[in-house]
Parts: sequence; C-alpha cells; structure tokens
Amino acid sequence: MTGAPRVVIADDQALVRTGFGMILTADGIDVVAEAADGEEAVAAVERTRPDLVLMDIRMPGLDGLEATRRILSGATPDPPRVLILTTYDLDRYVYAALTAGATGFLLKDVTPEHLVAAVRLASTGDGLLAPAITRRLVERFVIQDTATAALHRDLAVLTPRERQVLQCLGTGLSNAELAARFALSEATVKTHVARILSKLRLRDRAQAVVVAYETGLVTPGGDTTGTAGGLHSQE
Repeated sequence: MTGAPRVVIADDQALVRTGFGMILTADGIDVVAEAADGEEAVAAVERTRPDLVLMDIRMPGLDGLEATRRILSGATPDPPRVLILTTYDLDRYVYAALTAGATGFLLKDVTPEHLVAAVRLASTGDGLLAPAITRRLVERFVIQDTATAALHRDLAVLTPRERQVLQCLGTGLSNAELAARFALSEATVKTHVARILSKLRLRDRAQAVVVAYETGLVTPGGDTTGTAGGLHSQE
C-alpha cells in the first residue's frame, strides 16, 4: 500500500465513529465510510475497497464478528485488514475474530496517538499486537483438538527451522528476540516469518500465534526455552 491508508469505521455509537474519524482525518488518514452495524460495514467494504476496517464487535443485527468473517472470507478480492474495537482486552469474541482473520484489536479508550499508530501499522501488513498480548488472549480461549488442528493448517509444509520459529513466535517472542534465540539477523528472521505466513496462508503474526496454539505446537502455560538450543546456523 502506498500513501495514506483508507479506513472504514464500523461502530453502533455515533460518538465513537465521529471521534475516531476526526482523530484519523486530522492525521491525514482517509476515512472513506462509516457503518452503524455489520451489514453496513460489509456493504461499505464492497463499495469503497478500504485498506483497513475498525470493527466494533457488539452491534445490532449482524455483529462485528460475522461481518469480519464475511469480509475476510475470500469473496472480496484483496480484502482489507480488520482491527477489532472492544471495551474488554480479553474477550472471547476478540479471539474468535482473530481466528477469523482479524489483524488485532484495540480498546475503545485507546489514546489518539495509539489509534493513529495502530491504524498505520496494521494497514501496512505488519502485525499490530505484540505476540505476548496475543498469547495471553489465546491461552485463555484456545480449544485444541485433532480435528481442528487438521482442518486449520498442515504444519508439514514448514521446514524444521520454520516450525521452531513459529513455536517461539507463539510463545511471545519479538523479531529481535527470535534473532537472538537463533543467532540470526533480524532480516533473516523476517524472511522466515514471511515464509511461514505464506505457506500457512496467514495474514499476519497474530494469526500465526493462534495457529501455534490450535495445532498444539505451543501449549497453554508452556514454554519453548531450550527448544532452539544448538541450532545456530545462519540460514
């Protein structure tokens, strides 16, 4: 994406839509549409083709979760990224949205500076959430079973090193920490992460953390300390 991101704001509270819109517009971000419910959000995405949707979860009629699923279902070419808006930082609906493909979530009491930074970061394709925050959310709600793991992703497409990187990413390590763990450059780590996302058809790091848990590669309360020991080749 080049230039300022184009954003749709979906929230059933007019004051929230207006306030967020003013903040984003003042920073040069183009708010192309507003929506008061999920149906309006889906229609706005189809009409305006934005880069990003700020999506409230609890809205009348079609809620934000189902709207997110529809937007990211693949029916729309090159769908936008979705940031979930919530009043709770650990909400099972947010977890469901992440599994549906949402890039991350923001609390509605976010500061103007954080809102602008989050929208710009998420619209570039980078993961919004720190992996540790995603991990805390996933550990609370993840349900592991063989059927889900088999249906979700086949980790056999990953190389041994990529599995290790995914495992450590799932435990909350940043790129810098991954680089230190494997004695690699951050550029090489970014390449590994990009390949993991491509092979598993994931949109961002937040989804990668979810997959690491749902497939059992990482277990709630578990740690991978030492799993990379002795593996320091500069690949």
